[in-house]
Amino acid sequence: MKITRVEAMVLTCQMDKPIMDATYTLPHRSAVIVRVDTDEGLSGIGEAAYFGGPPMITKMVIEKELRDYLIGEDPLNNERLWEEMYQRTIKHGRKGVIIAGMSGIDIALWDIKAKAAGMPLYRLLGGCHEQIRAYASAGFYAPGKGIKELAGEMASYVQEGFTGVKMKIGRLSPAEDVERVRAVREAIGDDIDLMVDGNNAYTSYQAIKIGRRMEEYNIFWFEEPVPVEDIEGSAAVAAALDTPVAAGENEFTRYGFRDLIINKAIDIGQPDVTWCGGITEAKKIAGMASAWNIYCVPHSFSSAVALVANLHFSASIPNSLLQEFDRNYNPLRENLLREPVRINRSGYIDLTDKPGLGIELDEAVVKKYRVDQVG
Repeated sequence: MKITRVEAMVLTCQMDKPIMDATYTLPHRSAVIVRVDTDEGLSGIGEAAYFGGPPMITKMVIEKELRDYLIGEDPLNNERLWEEMYQRTIKHGRKGVIIAGMSGIDIALWDIKAKAAGMPLYRLLGGCHEQIRAYASAGFYAPGKGIKELAGEMASYVQEGFTGVKMKIGRLSPAEDVERVRAVREAIGDDIDLMVDGNNAYTSYQAIKIGRRMEEYNIFWFEEPVPVEDIEGSAAVAAALDTPVAAGENEFTRYGFRDLIINKAIDIGQPDVTWCGGITEAKKIAGMASAWNIYCVPHSFSSAVALVANLHFSASIPNSLLQEFDRNYNPLRENLLREPVRINRSGYIDLTDKPGLGIELDEAVVKKYRVDQVG
């Protein structure tokens, strides 16, 4: 079997009302979907993260650079192809768009490999869990959204069946954000796991101070309290608080996670297979984390393809715990697949028995939101 084609598709949908976290304003939802075709008729689907820059740049890197290392190669040799892409792009850096582009390709190669084996991907990868508990990831800032509206929003996810929810902090004063946390805890009750995400907004001192104020509300984890580069600061927060510190969505490859782990900067790791180097690299990250008894809870904040790929990763490892399930407005998550992802009555997502990722894109939705083609 040989690779004959590598394509990246940029999909974008505008939002009627932007949402904000501590540092970013999101006026639209976008995704870079990767398709790899072979001469035997098997095709694989993946997704490459584009965060931090125009998605067209990620598409260009995939189609104008990384594709050259893939055409004519056997897609089943995914480890060799990963190393080829990684070593040949050394001049372009070890983080960011190169690794994101590799991630999308790697997911597509694993999709092909599992289809060729006639197995669901999570089983080919190890098959540890049949279902993964999901948490509702939302609680952003938005124009006109006050504390009452936020509390009602988070309570609605519990009514849908989620047993864990996550909200944003860091954009307002500590007093205002603690009050938002209090209101959400009262709205969801004491039996629901509540996570808070600082999106790198604080210094270590500030994070410790607000973290201590939030502890009375039984926070499940405090996510990304300090800037990504401040590993020592994250370690200081983790040491000072009883609340676990979660991070890693902004890290790339096993080397970035190695530094987080050996410096005791995280209690929970959050690799994203569309971002960290794909499933090939995520499995290595999870294996390394397991040696320190660290859970892996994948970040996922993009299309349904990213969600499903991260689910297969989660279901393949023993040290998984939860799966992020973005609940903000996003047609690329809700409508992109012919069979959308849903939680069951217990708040878990059941894994598919279909080969590969087990997904089929709705081509009408792809056509509606695709922006990298003319006509």
